[in-house]
Amino acid sequence: MPRYALKIEYDGRPFCGWQTQVGHPSVQGAIETALARLEPDLPRIAAAGRTDTGVHATGQVAHCDMARDWNPFRLMEALNHHLRPLPVAILACAPVDPDFHARFSATERRYLFRLIARRAPPTFEAGQVWHIRHSLSLGPMQEAARLLLGTHDFTTFRASQCQALSPVKTLDALEISAHDLLHGQEFRFALRARSFLHNQVRSIVGTLERVGAGAWKPADVAAALAAQDRAACGPVSPPDGLYLTGVGYPHDPFGG
Repeated sequence: MPRYALKIEYDGRPFCGWQTQVGHPSVQGAIETALARLEPDLPRIAAAGRTDTGVHATGQVAHCDMARDWNPFRLMEALNHHLRPLPVAILACAPVDPDFHARFSATERRYLFRLIARRAPPTFEAGQVWHIRHSLSLGPMQEAARLLLGTHDFTTFRASQCQALSPVKTLDALEISAHDLLHGQEFRFALRARSFLHNQVRSIVGTLERVGAGAWKPADVAAALAAQDRAACGPVSPPDGLYLTGVGYPHDPFGG
């Protein structure tokens, strides 16, 4: 069966997450329903990352097996037609080798978390950013973020229901930037690693927010990491501001 890689964008708000769940709308379910309109009885699709309820994506990658050869552009157009009006779009489609796997072939995942600090709530971006009403200090958050880089036991920043075999992960990048708004600031947290634990990004961002607010010191983050205890973690941020922005492979299937 010919295999195709799909680059996918979606707004996570209407969905229970990526993974199909009986009785609940999912991104995977929406795409599989669209595929079934083209060819019935296809195998399940697989994605690079199983995003949670309310988490968005601008660069999710999945693969699907088709019964016949498709022109990639026509397959993309047909899927987008059948996905309407759901907030899911296929950005690119490319044929790949039969041994390509969206999850197991990936060498890195990239996430972005957006936080808006201002008194007034967001209107146009409600549900797509984490909104807080107080100001944050960038410098202390950046200092604390550097303490999390590298290979560590991230048990503190791991959800209790995480199914990963090991809590040891290597965080390759954690960059925080501030961008002025008319009546506040937007803070962007860009993270990169081969793989992440369940809720790791949201746990890290929620903890760093406490540093920016002055409730924690950077040294407290180092102590929390060393504790290897979920109870030592700061508050977990909401899913609203989290985006899966890209997935790396030894050879980019989309030629970018």
